Amino acid sequence: MSISDLLKFGGKRPDHSAGGASDASSSKGADAIVPSKALPKFIGALAARESPILVDFGPVIGSNVAFFGEQLGCKLFIEDLAADIDHHTRAGTRDALPEMLSKRFPKGDATVDGVLCWDIFDFLDRTASQALAREIVRVLRPGGAVLGFFCNGAIERASFTKFEIVEEKTLRHRPHQGIGGPKFVLQNRDIIRMFDGLLVSDSFLLKSNTREILLRKRG
Repeated sequence: MSISDLLKFGGKRPDHSAGGASDASSSKGADAIVPSKALPKFIGALAARESPILVDFGPVIGSNVAFFGEQLGCKLFIEDLAADIDHHTRAGTRDALPEMLSKRFPKGDATVDGVLCWDIFDFLDRTASQALAREIVRVLRPGGAVLGFFCNGAIERASFTKFEIVEEKTLRHRPHQGIGGPKFVLQNRDIIRMFDGLLVSDSFLLKSNTREILLRKRG
């Protein structure tokens, strides 16, 4: 869905009583349910803003849309970047990703309050990651927040993941239909450099060896 397609929802939060936080330690079955320490910080960073503009790099997930509508009363733009990466992987044109990402977002400078990157940077090489990070810094408003998940080990082949919000501190990891690809490791110093203009507000290393990082724009 193009960033020009606006999703604005203020509906009631769906009932997740069948799979709530009590299942957070379970990773059996098709969908793993895991805790998140950075997501509540991200929500808190945007909660004081009136009708914040939020960009989500994941696919459309109805329960997520309803959750952010209820929690933030936000305007939500869905950008499934995994679908873009999948397209270039299938076509053998991954070398074109940096240029594509540098032109991907027709939003003006400093017009977005928050960006949900999820784990999309894991699937981009250094050049593509830098191109995407520059665009995020460009569109983010002063004081805006960016949430990203980063792996600690390279993987030759991995599947994309859909991150479904169960509740503020809990996520369900669901399979994404894309073919996936290699996972690349970004060191903390690399993340800081490529997000020039942003500050690391919070960083958490989970038991899964995933780093959850919250960045804020100065000002």
